[in-house]
Amino acid sequence: MPTKSEPTAEQMFEAVAAALGTIPQVTRKTGRGFASGGLFWRGRLFATLRGDHLLLKLPAARVEALIASALAAPFDANKGKPMREWALVGPDGDWAALAEEALAFAQRA
Repeated sequence: MPTKSEPTAEQMFEAVAAALGTIPQVTRKTGRGFASGGLFWRGRLFATLRGDHLLLKLPAARVEALIASALAAPFDANKGKPMREWALVGPDGDWAALAEEALAFAQRA
């Protein structure tokens, strides 16, 4: 019996983008570069796809908790020092819920 294939990271991100893209003032950047295709709140990036991980901007304490629980990895932007408010969440994480948290954090900023 064939098993249902897992969605790709791109498919998972597109589902998140479709859900959050209906919210006024949530936009997507087109073109090339670091945040291409990312989700923005009033021009502030809060979620984007990085390889097969979802990159999210969250409060530093939340990022620490996600890393401690092994649900996320630190993000260092190739500079050798982790960025306090950014986390890389693998495909096993709840992307929809975490992206909503990141949006709420962006809305408070």
